[in-house]
Amino acid sequence: MNKPVGFGAKKGSIPRSFIDDLLARADIVQLINQRVPLKKAGVGYKACCPFHDEKTPSFNVSPQKQFYHCFGCGASGDALKFLTEYDGLSFVDAIEQLASMHGMEVPREEMSPQAQQKQQKQQDLYDVTLMVAKYYRQQLKNHSNAKQVQDYLKSRGLSSDIAQQYLIGYAPKEQSLEKSLQASPTLKKQLLEAGILGQNDGGAVYSRFRDRVMFPIRDTRGRVIAFGGRVMSAEQQPKYLNSPETTIFHKSYTLYGLFEMRQSRDRSNHIIVVEGYMDVVTLAQFGIRNSVATLGTAITAEHLDILFRQTSEIVFCFDGDKAGKKAAWKALELVLPVLADTRVVKFLFLADGEDPDSTVRAEGVEGFKRRVASAMSLSQFLFAGLQSKTASPVASIEGQQQLIALSKPYILSAQGAMPDLLTKVLADIVELPVWRLGQVMNIRVASTKRIQHKKQFEVTNLKAKSIILKLAAIIFKRPSWSMVFEESVLLDLEQSANAEFRFFAQMMRVLQENGYLIDSLISWLNTPSREKVLLQINNIPLQDSDDILQNQFTEIIQQIMNDLVEKKASKKAAQGDKSLQEWFEIQKKNKS
Repeated sequence: MNKPVGFGAKKGSIPRSFIDDLLARADIVQLINQRVPLKKAGVGYKACCPFHDEKTPSFNVSPQKQFYHCFGCGASGDALKFLTEYDGLSFVDAIEQLASMHGMEVPREEMSPQAQQKQQKQQDLYDVTLMVAKYYRQQLKNHSNAKQVQDYLKSRGLSSDIAQQYLIGYAPKEQSLEKSLQASPTLKKQLLEAGILGQNDGGAVYSRFRDRVMFPIRDTRGRVIAFGGRVMSAEQQPKYLNSPETTIFHKSYTLYGLFEMRQSRDRSNHIIVVEGYMDVVTLAQFGIRNSVATLGTAITAEHLDILFRQTSEIVFCFDGDKAGKKAAWKALELVLPVLADTRVVKFLFLADGEDPDSTVRAEGVEGFKRRVASAMSLSQFLFAGLQSKTASPVASIEGQQQLIALSKPYILSAQGAMPDLLTKVLADIVELPVWRLGQVMNIRVASTKRIQHKKQFEVTNLKAKSIILKLAAIIFKRPSWSMVFEESVLLDLEQSANAEFRFFAQMMRVLQENGYLIDSLISWLNTPSREKVLLQINNIPLQDSDDILQNQFTEIIQQIMNDLVEKKASKKAAQGDKSLQEWFEIQKKNKS
């Protein structure tokens, strides 16, 4: 029996043998040439790389190996990898599209009743949010207030084309959503679960969004998962209103505009992080397609992980007021522990009262790009911020001592060559030799502890006898079992002080975001910083018996839950263990 590689969006797992057969039938030259014009070069083909700017072609496609590789940026892979990277598809969607091109039906293996129920419930919410997005779009065209809303969008410089690309719509002032959708009791319940309807303390149901321009929020696969609503007049409050957290929408894992940015195939070498969805849309209107926004929350470690999967350079663009500086400082604290030597972070502060929306409309594209190009480096922002916190002037001995003390934890939290480089910058400021400053801050002793910083979430290898290593190996063998990790359990793991727990939660997120296909996890692990973990997992011997694996799986989860409870990292951990036990009981009943 062929080993399944994971779950898709419809029924169940896709056999590995089918994927191999699909790739054997695919013609990578034809596939890529439909999107990027190729020229014959010896036994292969060449083109300017679609994944970075270049004038001399370094993108090579081999018909013999059915493989592409760019000698400029390192992009490489097979036909499926190209579809995921160029078309912005998930791995599952790439399989389905490539299969459709070759007239092949994607086979699916049966899922357990519990897994089917969970998947169907999520799919119902995706269907509901898409239906409501279409309803808001219709209201923007046909409602009695449509002309007023359209005029507002035009006054903000937005065209109908950009509104269509971002599915911008209008939520009417009146409580008409339920009536317009002819909501049945089941649909009404789903609208509540999706956060589109709200319910007050008295039990009365109401439309959460009224008289607002609506911005559908999409995940990386393009599915509508939530909404953001903006008022059109200063009298209305709050100015912005987002959907609450739901089973398909988690603010700390979502970036507005990321899907649209990927679809645009923007070739910029950086991503601009702004504060609002209007900023993203206006920048896109002006042809700046490489911006995303957080959703009413400060930047999170999870956001950074997602961003650094897309680019090696991030430019944070904030208002220059107190709130903007505070948000930027939070981002800096999160970035330092994960800033590998190949990563760059900059900070752009706009004047009070300005935002990217107003700036690009006032100064044009080139003016805004000049601002981005002149953004502060991380070291400039770090030491400028720390100098503002010293009680004495930095020119004084007391001020220099205070600056050294303030700087030490930030320098020690950094990785790679960054601590040494930051120490050199600080040495120039306090006018001390670098070696002497290193002695004062005990840098060499502390450097071995840097990766233990509590906000660090990158792990390069796991301990030889780690229970997480064994657990990951089991998941590789039975990827569908990762479905038992409910959202609350993953959040508990991510908040744990144990770096391996946090790393495992990341692995589960990757699986969940890619239809439980193990290939997606292999791709995520197959990087210079994580490839040792992949090798470790592959070297773990496992039994073939499901009963034995289930017992081992359950025992490991029990250990993890006990650890979380003992350290008071979660109040819900014990409940998570109970759900795991129940899940395996269902599995056993289904097999008998």
